[in-house]
Amino acid sequence: MKLSRRKCLHLAASAGALTAVAPAAWGEAYPSRPIRIVVGFPAGGTPDILTRIIGQRLQERLGQPVVVENKPGASGNIATLGVGRSAADGYTLLAVGAPNAINATLYPSPNFDFVRDIAPVAGLARLPDIIVVNPDLPARTVAEFIDHAKANPGKLTMASAGNGTSGHMAGELFSIMAGIDLLHVPYRGGVAAVTDLLAGRVQVLFDVVTNSIELVKTGKLRALAVTTTERCPALPDVPVAAQSLPGYEASYWTGFGAPKGTPADIVDKLNREINAALADPAIKARIADMGGAALVLPPPQFGKFMADEIDKWAKVIHSANIKAG
Repeated sequence: MKLSRRKCLHLAASAGALTAVAPAAWGEAYPSRPIRIVVGFPAGGTPDILTRIIGQRLQERLGQPVVVENKPGASGNIATLGVGRSAADGYTLLAVGAPNAINATLYPSPNFDFVRDIAPVAGLARLPDIIVVNPDLPARTVAEFIDHAKANPGKLTMASAGNGTSGHMAGELFSIMAGIDLLHVPYRGGVAAVTDLLAGRVQVLFDVVTNSIELVKTGKLRALAVTTTERCPALPDVPVAAQSLPGYEASYWTGFGAPKGTPADIVDKLNREINAALADPAIKARIADMGGAALVLPPPQFGKFMADEIDKWAKVIHSANIKAG
């Protein structure tokens, strides 16, 4: 059968069009434009700093701009809602972390669901909280602090950066496991909590290591322990709480998620590039200087990690009858 010249040209044009769109359809061209990473907290905080460290390296590795956008509000829920409703094309990511795992139970909402709307992409870092006390408190170890609290039920005050924050959760878990009664005093942010701890108006604070490390090093606050199961490289002389309270563990962790439905090949590519960045000695050193360690996991394992964290903090929230506030 002979084809007319016009039909031949039409078929050729169609073939050319298919060739042009196929790489994008198959994910081979990703990324071809800037990637946006949304952080649900103000600039300068731990999640923002860690996201920018990896974002810069991702930009170098992917050859496209990586823009970090801060959208604080409602304990990170505003950012989560926005990303969950974004196109599932790999060009909008969410900086996820411990607050998301807590919020899943603390802020039930019909508008969005963290597990339903956000797909796991990659871990970033895991940091301990430090159990810090005012130096005037007689307790110098976790065991002594527990004994002191039991001898003074309901009289020791535990500061936090706010109701439902990761430090609050770490303190409530500690209280439940130790069988002690601490009076929770929520503040509007970590700075105010630390200020009152320094002044002796409150006795103890479970604070992410990046906030209190210098105060511990200069002796202005006393560190009883770190909340992770391994010692913090930046504070090698500070023991782990589990030595005195077996089974206790809490950490502040960060990572990346994407709108549910993002193609698996894009998620896998992002995971590979993020993990490659985390393997870089310079990046490792920067995270270690902040008191943390890289959290390197493939997407399925990172998803399980997040699910386990949600379940863990749900039990604490229900047991301590914690309400959003």
